[in-house]
Amino acid sequence: MENPIDYISIAGNKPKGKRPYFFDDPAVERVLNITMAVSMELAVARERVDTLERLLEAKGVLTREEITSYTPTSKEIETERQLWHSEYISRILRVIQQSMEDIESPDKTLQEIAEDINKM
Repeated sequence: MENPIDYISIAGNKPKGKRPYFFDDPAVERVLNITMAVSMELAVARERVDTLERLLEAKGVLTREEITSYTPTSKEIETERQLWHSEYISRILRVIQQSMEDIESPDKTLQEIAEDINKM
């Protein structure tokens, strides 16, 4: 399966402007952002899974038990799932990636960076 979109690179995209912060501790802020990213991903996935299960069961195609007991039947399926996992983790951890990029090539002066470090 060829996928022309590089989701891992896209996950590193930054919005314009400054990120809003709600907590004084940057580590707490990162954990909150990661948690919210996971929560949003999970909510969307859960809704879609629920829809699929209900449609499949209503049409007599599969039961929920058959879905629950499914195991991958080929290496290709396992590879596709592993790629999805990599893309998913990239999206979730993009906050940390972007923080590291800011440290490596900051838009701030050395003085501002030192002040940020002292706040940690």
